[in-house]
Amino acid sequence: MREIAQRLIEYETPRADSSKTKSIAPFRATERLRPHLATLMGNGGFRALLARALTLASAKVTWLRAVRVNPDGALEGLEQLQARLEPADFLEGRVVLLAQLLGLLVTMIGPGLTARLVGEVWPQLSVDNVDFGDGDKE
Repeated sequence: MREIAQRLIEYETPRADSSKTKSIAPFRATERLRPHLATLMGNGGFRALLARALTLASAKVTWLRAVRVNPDGALEGLEQLQARLEPADFLEGRVVLLAQLLGLLVTMIGPGLTARLVGEVWPQLSVDNVDFGDGDKE
């Protein structure tokens, strides 16, 4: 899961003017998944799934403990943390959280449907050769 999470985050991160990087949603890949997952499981289901992924990711990346899932299913507290953290540490949190979210999806709906969903959200990326396995987050 970590490999695909890293690929998705790299794809969603602008490479140009780094001054614009601060103004984008820090967890853009998670935000892109939100409407698709909310359609699949409802807003409450998405919130619960993201909250569980956040809890699991917080065990590995402690700064994520300061992040909350708001009632809309968006992550709160990221802008303040991004300003205080080293870019590599912030990236690690993003990767771990997305890997956990994808792993939970595989556990819930299976690797085939998860691959299909990721392919629908990111049609320009090939996920044909990605092994979503059995939901192993690492």
